[in-house]
Amino acid sequence: TWQRALQDAVSDPAELLALLGLGPEWLEPARTAARRFPLRVPRGFVARMRRGDPRDPLLLQVLPLGAELDEVPGYVTDPVGDLAAKAGPGLLHKYEGRALLVTTGACAIHCRYCFRRHFPYDDENASRAGFGPALDAIRADTSIGEVILSGGDPLTLNDRRLTMLWQGLAAIPHVRRVRIHTRLPVVLPERVDDAFLEAWSAVPLQKVVVVHANHANEIDGTVRAAIAGLRAADTTVLNQTVLLRGINDRVAELVALSEALFEAGALPYYLHLLDRVAGAAHFDTPAATAQRLVADLATHLPGYLVPRLVREEPGAPAKTVLPPAPP
Repeated sequence: TWQRALQDAVSDPAELLALLGLGPEWLEPARTAARRFPLRVPRGFVARMRRGDPRDPLLLQVLPLGAELDEVPGYVTDPVGDLAAKAGPGLLHKYEGRALLVTTGACAIHCRYCFRRHFPYDDENASRAGFGPALDAIRADTSIGEVILSGGDPLTLNDRRLTMLWQGLAAIPHVRRVRIHTRLPVVLPERVDDAFLEAWSAVPLQKVVVVHANHANEIDGTVRAAIAGLRAADTTVLNQTVLLRGINDRVAELVALSEALFEAGALPYYLHLLDRVAGAAHFDTPAATAQRLVADLATHLPGYLVPRLVREEPGAPAKTVLPPAPP
């Protein structure tokens, strides 16, 4: 079922606009921008959008816009220094004790702010080499205690390939944790089915899944069920959010998101400043604005529901945590 839903994702801007009852004035800019970075959005995610509302916060995350074609100084194709951190085929090693596997270039959804929208997946993709060389590189580096599966989206791989990868990681004595960064439990929750949960439950490592939701409207009953399944499989579930202008850059929206996440069983983890990737400048929010937002969040929420405001900087030894604005 999840594979059919994945294949059936909306990829034509005209169809997306028709499904939402939006006028033809949006079509040509969307088609032009989609030629550079294609549209892709699951129908279940479209169903959560408000029909007839061109400012819907879920729609704005996926609708190609003419602003993506603007060349803005400082917005580049590799904003977080991925390629400089290469340690093997599809293997990135930025931070002490952790390594990241680019497992695939496939995603269920093409978020317009994606920091890897220009990433050379054809060349830097661990699955193309069957994961063997990447696992060998991890095995040779005893400092690596946690492996992060990223992409693309790891959960677009089938259970057989994922199980092979998990078994390979579990056989490396110094690997203690496996972490999956994925959007699928939010945008295609059908993926977290019984077969997946059975395979994931059997992984003899500490398990963390970091999901990605940016707005409370993304979280419905199907998403809550997917997160509940992950938690029942002995998984720590966290969420990371990207701060996006016009989508979630108000206190009320961030409060609602944290509350919805916690009710669903996911702990707010990071609130990311936008990675300055070419084509996404129109989403950016100034750091000072973000710091004021986080300060306000702390007056509305208990501390454990206030995500840390961070920025990823190429070459830095860790995420840069920005403090809230002073009172």
